[in-house]
Amino acid sequence: MDITTGTRASDAERAQIADLLGRHLTEGRLDLAEYNDRLTSVYATATREDLQLVLGDLPKLPKTAAAQSTSRTRLPIWQRIEGSAWLGVSLLTLFIWAAISLAAGEFTYPWPIWVIAPWGAVLVFRVVMGWESTAWNRYHAR
Repeated sequence: MDITTGTRASDAERAQIADLLGRHLTEGRLDLAEYNDRLTSVYATATREDLQLVLGDLPKLPKTAAAQSTSRTRLPIWQRIEGSAWLGVSLLTLFIWAAISLAAGEFTYPWPIWVIAPWGAVLVFRVVMGWESTAWNRYHAR
């Protein structure tokens, strides 16, 4: 039976160290053979202390810009898609209305307002209330 001292490392911690090793590889601090050796030892190790030994001679890396920018957006992807669809349909109905008005030679009843306004109001209400945002879900998951 193998008994090790120290705190056991999780798979998520191993993946994080492997990601850091990959970043060091892309920045040229490691060659492919050394990266492969270190990666093998990362997945073979059992404790957090041994994981840190793998990075011992490498400098600390700043946080990635991708991780920082994802927390800044308030609108989920589906709301951005719905907003794009609303904008496209709004422009299409306005174009059709303008074509009909030009063909008639005068301004006709502005019927696109009945398509644009209710749908837009619902979208704005959902964004303002923030029910579907990740911040709302994190706050109310407690």
